[in-house]
Amino acid sequence: MTGVGVGVIGTGFMGKAHALGWRNARAVLGGTLPDVRMEMLCDTPLAKAEQMAAQFGFARATDDWRALVADPAVDVVSITTPNNLHREMALAALEAGKHVWCEKPMALTLADAEEMEAASRAAGVVTMLGYNYIRNPAFQHAKRIIEDGRIGRVVHVRGWVDEDYQADPDLPWTWRAKLADAGLGTLGDLGCHLVSMIVGLVGPVESLVADMQVVHETRPLADGSGRSPVENEDTATALVRFANGAHGSISTSRSAWGRKNRLDWEIHGTKGMICFAQERMNELQVYLNEGPRGEQGFRTILTGPDHPPFGAFVPAPGHQIGFNDLKVIEAAEILTAIRDGAQAYPSMTDALAFEKVIHAIAESARGGSVRVTL
Repeated sequence: MTGVGVGVIGTGFMGKAHALGWRNARAVLGGTLPDVRMEMLCDTPLAKAEQMAAQFGFARATDDWRALVADPAVDVVSITTPNNLHREMALAALEAGKHVWCEKPMALTLADAEEMEAASRAAGVVTMLGYNYIRNPAFQHAKRIIEDGRIGRVVHVRGWVDEDYQADPDLPWTWRAKLADAGLGTLGDLGCHLVSMIVGLVGPVESLVADMQVVHETRPLADGSGRSPVENEDTATALVRFANGAHGSISTSRSAWGRKNRLDWEIHGTKGMICFAQERMNELQVYLNEGPRGEQGFRTILTGPDHPPFGAFVPAPGHQIGFNDLKVIEAAEILTAIRDGAQAYPSMTDALAFEKVIHAIAESARGGSVRVTL
């Protein structure tokens, strides 16, 4: 069969995002990408899988993810399930010689992530983790500004990522509060995205000292039978040192009222600085210490066709791209890697570095804010 056969496990928010990414990558980003065959969709119960397969445009449906992984028509597996299933599914797909696009975080524990990374190297296939925010043309432009030395030497970094989906103390208990099902809390859900962006802009983290807290120690059970403990963190904050000598701080909360996706960062250099806010994802704020002092100030850059691959989606600046467009760019990345016999970014090896940072934050906090060297 020609082209790349795709199998997606899961039909929730991320399952739909992956399906849209696979369907739209070649249409948006060019005919040089391989054809995509939407081969199989998996979910339970089977009736739901069949309904969503028809909606998303898959040829077949199943309620058995192992059958999807083993199917000879499936070349690449998208894993969009809850965190506790990532390791088993990824290892099975890698053993079967399939390429893997897995949502973040990699796994419940650092040991599991390390096992997945080792298996990916042994399999010699293309792997990629779902860190879609680094696909934003605004992020890529900020990266070029830093690499070109426009803001000088990076000396200080501040980043925070906040949402309020766990702010309500009366919100019912779910699997997200359980270590065996979710692993880390806000660090695994949100903080790893911030780490992927900061590391992409500034470079590897060398050491850190951190603390974290559980804001709501118990939550009511949905059936009204009582309350159950929250086993993972609602907030976490770290003071960070980078390998290039820069210092900074990163903070994350899933209990921040009013915040929907506040994924913000500031990169301070010796000649200027860059600011970004994900809730205004098509804008970049840049300050350069140039020209008459009385005329200096922040400049707002609206992303457009001059910031690839924005122009592939919209031919005019200021017309906006969105979250699902970033998943299309991700799908194109893995298709390009498969076509060229290369590796995608971030591969499981790349993403393991992000996992090490978030687990180091947890380790430092559990040890009484001791410094952890990576």
